[in-house]
Amino acid sequence: MAALITDDMAEFAASLPPMSPLAGLDFGDKTIGVAISDRLHSVATPTDTIRRKKFTLDAEALLKLLSQREVKGIVLGLPRNMDGTEGPRCQKTRAFARNLGQLTDLPITFWDERLSTVAADRAMLEADMSRAKRAEKIDQVAAGVILQGALDRLRNL
Repeated sequence: MAALITDDMAEFAASLPPMSPLAGLDFGDKTIGVAISDRLHSVATPTDTIRRKKFTLDAEALLKLLSQREVKGIVLGLPRNMDGTEGPRCQKTRAFARNLGQLTDLPITFWDERLSTVAADRAMLEADMSRAKRAEKIDQVAAGVILQGALDRLRNL
């Protein structure tokens, strides 16, 4: 069971069954923010934050959630540097994708997540959310920003 892992959005799109939700992930050192799309791929909804422990437990919790939501594809935020290059955080994210790809056959693609957390924080500030509430929700809202960007791109393919 080895998943398709690709940077090519068209290849990712071609691997998806019709009318199936996608997941967006904001992968961090301490948490994994999760957002899930509707079946029509029009709206990303921030869903959950998984507190990271170790890979096997993180993957188990994530795959259980994705299975419950009938998710058929994963969009993983790729934290490129501002100049577009890939540093150590991108390498960690790609390694996570490779390891996850050994445990699932869900296709995985990457989405440039530069400034997704900034956008998420701004949206929550505009919604007048308290600092505590923002801290609790930031990762899943950032995952929503990542997934929404990918959904918009998929719609224009």
